[in-house]
Amino acid sequence: MPDPVDPSGVSDLPLDDLVACHECDLLMRKPQLAHGEKAQCPRCGYELYAHRHNVVERSLALVVTALLLYVPANFLPIMQLNLLGHSSRDTVWSGVVGLFNTGMQGVAGVVFLCSMGIPLLKLICQLVVLLSIRWNIGRNYGLLLYRIYHHLRDWGMLEVYLMGVLVAIVKLADMAAITVGLGLVCFISLLLVQVWLEVVMSPHQIWQALSGEDAHAGD
Repeated sequence: MPDPVDPSGVSDLPLDDLVACHECDLLMRKPQLAHGEKAQCPRCGYELYAHRHNVVERSLALVVTALLLYVPANFLPIMQLNLLGHSSRDTVWSGVVGLFNTGMQGVAGVVFLCSMGIPLLKLICQLVVLLSIRWNIGRNYGLLLYRIYHHLRDWGMLEVYLMGVLVAIVKLADMAAITVGLGLVCFISLLLVQVWLEVVMSPHQIWQALSGEDAHAGD
């Protein structure tokens, strides 16, 4: 665990040697980690950062997987609804179009941004950032895109959309025959891959690699 720093002696230490806990704001000396190790706050136990193996390669594989799942997750039927002889197949995109056509353009725009637009933009930012590290080109643009990605993280709400779909399925189950479509499977898979990507893509190592401090981020 990192050693806490006496506030009276902070001015004597380089800023690069300090790290602050995101949860309790404890100021500590930044430890040097070996592969597979992680640093935790000695006061609250929050994980400050970790040094993981093959961060770039593993993250690239997950980003490509997420991009491959993106199209079927949004354009294949999530569920098929049969009610009084009428059948309809609903996708994420058809939901956006349906809201727009019923005069709810504002809601349609929010749903499109949070469930389709911003998640795709996040994946593209992650892909370009990782490629800039892997190929050692355009790291200044990679830094800019990684900052943009961090500002977008709170706006991609796939899990909220998924909860809405599950609530709708539960409420409609007694009134109509519902068949779960392949789109829902892809949508859940996309969400799980993105959660896994958040764990694997260690921000500490990515920042260091983009700034040229860690030439072995992919090891």
